[in-house]
Amino acid sequence: MDYDLAIDGAPSSVPGGTAILLLHASTGETDRIDTDFLKTDTDHFLVVSTRTTAREVKQKLDYYDVDESRAEILDTLSVERGLSRRRTDDIHYVSAPEDVAGILSKTEAFLGSHDGKRRVSVDSLTELAYYADEDSALDALDRMGDLLVEYDAVGLFHVDREVHDEATIEAFRSRCDAVVELGADGDVTCSF
Repeated sequence: MDYDLAIDGAPSSVPGGTAILLLHASTGETDRIDTDFLKTDTDHFLVVSTRTTAREVKQKLDYYDVDESRAEILDTLSVERGLSRRRTDDIHYVSAPEDVAGILSKTEAFLGSHDGKRRVSVDSLTELAYYADEDSALDALDRMGDLLVEYDAVGLFHVDREVHDEATIEAFRSRCDAVVELGADGDVTCSF
């Protein structure tokens, strides 16, 4: 199935199985692109957060007027940080941001338990690489890409271009079907 996109300079739609790399500057404002991606033409979406807690993700969704009834959040930080956490039907936890197996398991469970148009946003692969290592982040991206194809879903994967060397950026690029580059000034360029 095809998924509509609301990203400046991108095609109006992409097929299921598409993995989109969101390459941004450290100071880039990714929330607008992320939330437009999640709320457009979507029945259910999963936010995998290695950068912020579930509470912060919910605040972002609320601020950008995203329908939270369609949302599930995978919080990878709260357990490790010892923060209070309330397990609900729409908030899930893994033990630590580097728990790639747990992240993949929860993502597959989400994709397998919902019908219709499903989107996944991973914010961010850079943080995953920080907590684990770059090879683990690349492996997670490979395996997530396979899940998107298997379940006819689409995904958006955040990477901070200022943190990684050029070889690693190219490795992330090569594993995705499209790249959205967000400049520090807010300019967006797309390669689909």
